[in-house]
Amino acid sequence: MFKEKISVIIPVYNGADKISACLASVFNQTYDNLEVIVIDDGSTDNLLLALTSCKNKLTILHQENRGAPAARNYGFKVSTGELVIFLDADIILESQALEKLYLGLKADTEAAFAYCAFRFGWKKFKLWPFDYEKLKELPYIHTSALIRREVFPGFDETLKKFQDWDLFLTLAERGGRGAFVKEVLFKIIAGGTMSSWLPGIVYRLPWLKLQAKDRYQEAKEIIKKKHHLI
Repeated sequence: MFKEKISVIIPVYNGADKISACLASVFNQTYDNLEVIVIDDGSTDNLLLALTSCKNKLTILHQENRGAPAARNYGFKVSTGELVIFLDADIILESQALEKLYLGLKADTEAAFAYCAFRFGWKKFKLWPFDYEKLKELPYIHTSALIRREVFPGFDETLKKFQDWDLFLTLAERGGRGAFVKEVLFKIIAGGTMSSWLPGIVYRLPWLKLQAKDRYQEAKEIIKKKHHLI
């Protein structure tokens, strides 16, 4: 039995076809002190039906469609865990993911959060140890990091993209750093649900349209201006 509770917070918008696999991976964790909170962000599909088989293991919240940042913040306000992790419904965890992130955070008592390598569809993102200077240039840490409750600043609900980059830049500006667990501990099913998170390297691929690259650059400029990086 692990002493510290981890709150697993999962916003969902029309993710009935993916949430079952995500939750199955959560309930299969070797870390056994969890609370699981699902936020229905105004879904119009059969999400509640998809949650029926495991509703006794969940806290299910509802809100009008306000987007992933607002849903995550709502879930955090209700949560009680000393540690929190935010998943999207298209994420599938390895069975030891939360335990290994927890151990990584415990091993570095001064770290604000622990993060890991992952797969996005067919692509493996191995990443690297925490580097604030690199973080200023590239949004390389995924939203699904294990965060100490007392340092979580909340998501900026005004941002349409790069809420995760904004979060970790904010933590770093306040002196928080990440503990890197050098293992692939989850995968993201291509297609997306709550967000369209894509690492910057993806936008260098030749098959992406110029319009997508332009939107990426525009969103990146918003974050850089907010954090006085330009």
